[in-house]
Order: sequence, then C-alpha cells, then structure tokens
Amino acid sequence: MLNNSNEKFEKKLEQIDINKEPPTNDTERQYYFIKKARKYVKEESEKLGRPLFFATVTFGCQMNARDSEKLCGILEKIGYVEAAEDEADFIIFNTCTVRENANMRVYGRLGQLKPRKKKNPHMMIGLCGCMMQEPEVVEKLKTSYRYVDIIFGTHNIFKFAELIVTRFESQRMVIDIWKDTDKIVENLPNDRKFSFKSGVNIMFGCNNFCSYCIVPYVRGRERSRDPEAIISEIRQLVADGVVEVMLLGQNVNSYGKNLEHPITFAQLLERIEQIEGLERIRFMTSHPKDLSDELIEVLGKSKKICKHLHLPLQSGSSRILKEMNRHYTKEQYLELVKKIRAAVPDIALTTDIIVGFPGETEEDFLETMEVVKEVQYDSAFTFIYSKRTGTPAATKEDQVSPEVVKDRFDRLLHVVQEIGSQKAGALQGTVQKVLIEEINAQDEHLVTGRLSNNSVVHVPGGADLIGKIVNVSLDECKGFYYLGTLAEGR
Repeated sequence: MLNNSNEKFEKKLEQIDINKEPPTNDTERQYYFIKKARKYVKEESEKLGRPLFFATVTFGCQMNARDSEKLCGILEKIGYVEAAEDEADFIIFNTCTVRENANMRVYGRLGQLKPRKKKNPHMMIGLCGCMMQEPEVVEKLKTSYRYVDIIFGTHNIFKFAELIVTRFESQRMVIDIWKDTDKIVENLPNDRKFSFKSGVNIMFGCNNFCSYCIVPYVRGRERSRDPEAIISEIRQLVADGVVEVMLLGQNVNSYGKNLEHPITFAQLLERIEQIEGLERIRFMTSHPKDLSDELIEVLGKSKKICKHLHLPLQSGSSRILKEMNRHYTKEQYLELVKKIRAAVPDIALTTDIIVGFPGETEEDFLETMEVVKEVQYDSAFTFIYSKRTGTPAATKEDQVSPEVVKDRFDRLLHVVQEIGSQKAGALQGTVQKVLIEEINAQDEHLVTGRLSNNSVVHVPGGADLIGKIVNVSLDECKGFYYLGTLAEGR
C-alpha cells in the first residue's frame, strides 16, 4: 500500500511544471515546491558526488514528534537521505519551549555546530517548533547565530519545502514566523517512525491559558481537523499496516467545538472504533475540565480504546488550581477519578504535577500529596515549576525558594515511585495482549512491547514479532516493567 501511495505522489509531481507560477491551493503549492527543491538537492548532490544527508532532532512532546515525521517525509521526498546527526548536510531542530532549560539546550547544540558549518558551507541548519514563536528568541538567533539557514514556527510547518527553495535561491537566512493561523493543510508527505503505529493529529492549539503555560501563545488557538479527514487518514494508515493510533492534541477533550458542524471527542472516538483492522486507540492529552460523562461512557464500552488515561492534576490544592487557571477544584478532580474508575475498573491513570508554583505553601503541597495517595496513580510526571516569560505566573512575586521546591519535589517523587511500584505488580501471573514494538536495546534475544495500560513488557522473541499483538504470560514484575513469555494462542 505504501508503494501505491508513493506512485500516486510521483504521478502528481510529474504533472507539475516548475517553470510556471506556483499554485494557490496550499497542498498543491507545496507539491510544486517539493519538485523544485528536488532539483536543487539533485544539483548539490551531483557536485558532492554523493547523496545529501539529513537529521531531525526533536525536543518536547508527542505533537512535536509527529511534526518531525512530517519534516522527515518532506526531506525524503526532495531527495535527502536520513543519517546520523554527525553526518548530516541538513540538521533541523524541532524545538520545545515549555521549560527554560529546553531553550538553553538548543542554543548549546547550535554553538557546537558553528565550526562544522564553517568547514562545510553547503551544510544547512533549520530551526522550527514552539521556541521559534518567541520574538526574543528569533532576535537572538538573528544577531548571535547568523549561520542558521531556516527559521519557522508551529503554524506553517507545511511550508517547509517552500522555505528550503527560498533558502537555495536567496542564499540568505530565511525567517518565516506566523503569529497565528486558522489553516490546516492536509495530505502532505510524512515518514512514520513505526510501520505498525502512528500519531494522528486531531486538533492544534489550545484555548485554556493556564497561568504557567506558554503553549497557547506558541501553538495558537484551538483548531479541530474535519472528522472525515481524520477517519480517512486512519483508514489509510490501517491499510498500510498500522494497528494502533495515538490521537494527538493539546486538549483532545475539547475537539470539535469550533467545527462548522460540531462533534464531540466521544463521538469521534465512536467513529474511529468502527474502522476495521484498527486494534488499539490511544489519545493525549486530556484536560479534566472537559472530560465529559459522555466520554467516560465511551471509555467504558469501547473494545479498542486502551486502558490508560493521562489526566493532568498539576496541583492538589484548589487554591493553587484557581491561581493556575485550571477551571476545576480538587474535589471535582477526585469525583472525576471515581467516575472513570467505576466505568473502567482496570484503567491505568497517569498524571502531571507541578511543584513550586508561585505562592504554593506547605499546606498546598500536602494537599497534592493527599490526592496522589488517594488516586493511586500508576505513574506521574513530576516537574519543578519553570518560569516562562509572557505567562501570568511569571510576574508573580511570591516565587518559592529553590531549596523548598527541591525538598517538596524529592518527597513527592518518593511517594509517586512507591505507589507506582506497588501498582505495577497487579497483573503479574496473568496473560495479557502485548503489542510488540522493537528489539530490546539491552538484549537482542528479547523484544519489547506494551500492554493496553501502557506498561512495558520484555519477552523472548525476534524481529518477526514486531508490529504484532500477541498473548504474553506476565511472569515477573520488575518494578516498572514485566518479564514475560509467549503464551498459547498468540
């Protein structure tokens, strides 16, 4: 099926005349620039007497990982070959800006590339993603990192081929940052990391404006994809061998509200469930304020939605939650958890928690600890509050001292790990379905896969199992993963 897709793509390109003006339709326009970029890459490759190599370096969330697959797809279509970063003629950093240290890591990597770029003038460096939506970052790049070739943000990733052509033709730094957009451009190339599972964007942007979070400012307002486009994409993926999809959005629960014909996330899930050949459905991220009874009912009935829900708490203090602009209280969150567990008793719940939000007292922190103990999370991502310029929380004067924050963080981590370890062994001795994903990195005689609840399982086996859902006896729990053996009837 992939070959068929490639053939269709190449036929489309054959029909394009790059000596004419580019089309106005966004998808067709990018096909035009893919063909044009292919010509420049071919010329450069012939000069060097070898293929041109590329590497993508991805920071941040699964939305970014999915965006990087699109970047890879476009680079491959224009003639680049993927390689290690130290061999690459084109390196593109897909950046994250949720925390300050993410920005510093990118600057560090750019500094390391400067001497290499000096030696290889044909080499190109690209920067995209959330960090590029910050005006002060772009100014810094313009003055201190003049050797960067292409800079663009989150809203116009679809223009990647066009920006490459502009760089080839102008021989100057190309900067194209959009403040916002209502565009969703479909049917562009992408290169999936796995043949058997794939992320699928269902929406972009965020309207929540949590007071600590920069995402709405860099990803823009919520925009939902048309449900027919989503269904069509998943059907194509299934035809190409995909058995599991991860539905992606900053807040998937608010999907569909801004469509001409509104549809709820629960209704979308019901439609996706009907797709023959699709075995598993995952999604992230969910916001508690939008997690409806309708959605909980669908989770309870579904045969394909995985038994794992990521439900960010952020704080167990209602006072702090109000300061965070989260739009729910501790009591409402706990009531939601009760409903979810009643509908799906064997669900694995994971969460995000921020320690050290401005004004957090010891009492507030202890309330967070209480919620953690009451909910009994399977695992939790714990973060020290990171001040992000441009967010309301950054201007608060009652910042918590680093020493206090570290002490609280360590205490929380201890409790989270203790509970997670206790919960992990619940399935030991049972037979469960496991999607085998890869050869084990430490032992080539083992393969690694995931349960529906997202737990990791290692089992003896070879590459022939990759991409298959098999029955595995979970023989031994090793804290946060299982060792198992293939069971009868796999």
